[in-house]
Amino acid sequence: MTTAVAPRAQVPDVAGQITFAMRSMGVAPIPRNYELFYEAYIGSNPALTKDLAALGSHASQEELDELGTQHFTHSPARIYDDAHRRIAAELETLLRVLRQEQTSLESYNKLLGETYNRINSKNHSSADLIQNALDLLTEATGDTMAHGERTVENVVQRSQEMDQVRKELDEYKRIANTDSLTRLSNRRAFDDRLAAVFNNPAMRPVTALVLADIDNFKKINDSYGHPVGDKILATVASVIRANVRRDVFVARTGGEEFALIIEGNTADEVMGTAERIRRTLEATPFKNSRTRINYGPVTVSIGVCMASTAEDPGELYHRADVALYGAKNSGRNCSVLFEDGMQKDFIKSWLIYKG
Repeated sequence: MTTAVAPRAQVPDVAGQITFAMRSMGVAPIPRNYELFYEAYIGSNPALTKDLAALGSHASQEELDELGTQHFTHSPARIYDDAHRRIAAELETLLRVLRQEQTSLESYNKLLGETYNRINSKNHSSADLIQNALDLLTEATGDTMAHGERTVENVVQRSQEMDQVRKELDEYKRIANTDSLTRLSNRRAFDDRLAAVFNNPAMRPVTALVLADIDNFKKINDSYGHPVGDKILATVASVIRANVRRDVFVARTGGEEFALIIEGNTADEVMGTAERIRRTLEATPFKNSRTRINYGPVTVSIGVCMASTAEDPGELYHRADVALYGAKNSGRNCSVLFEDGMQKDFIKSWLIYKG
């Protein structure tokens, strides 16, 4: 019996494609510009994609910065640049303080040497010599200790200021990696987490990627409008989060697609979690409390793939997507675990999937 081997999914060089697009438009390859093009490229912000395209083949830096101001409440690239400058300035000040401390200690050491030489001199009476040496040492020691205390205060202050910058960076990173509508992790955070799955080979047999896609979501948007669609997305996100452990990574990765990375469970256990999410959503009422309009039923199709069946993040995403396609093709509102032989010809990259 011959076991079919599925072809490996080819992951496009997204960074290269974005850099090429920037070069074609004559855009400077700086972090805040790359941030704009990355968000436009992955399609997570359709308005930004449209506005960037409207600039044409040549965009000035002023126009690009204006787009960043319009579309990013907090621009991570600019925040990191600013934080880098602040940390560099604090470190330079700290080094200056330490250099001053070194100079003070060198002077004190020199004074000790001079005192030693005087003690060894035979040109002074013992009483005068000892009194003179004591006076010098007392004054020098007092000055050195006072200087040392000021140095410690300076170092503590600079350390506190750098710790504050670190805390600000952590908060901005959290904001940059959060989907504003659902409060789940966003596509950027998912890309990083999925890549990290393969850092620990021992965990792969008990790690799964789960993709969940809301069924017929376009029909919901067309029938009731995007504000209703947004409320449904937020509710679905809450239901998913409430039905998994706190340590399960949950992200909104596309318009109506969600992804979960579950660690420490067998395939059967992961499928049990997927089914719990699906059944809970199926039973959740989606009604307008004021108008009594029923927007439901709202269901999801789910694809599951264990990390041990894939060689890299791209293949893992592709196989989970194949399982999701199988769930859609089986009538929707069901969960499907990837198995060999399910491979389809289409390829969607985990880095640029647009829903």
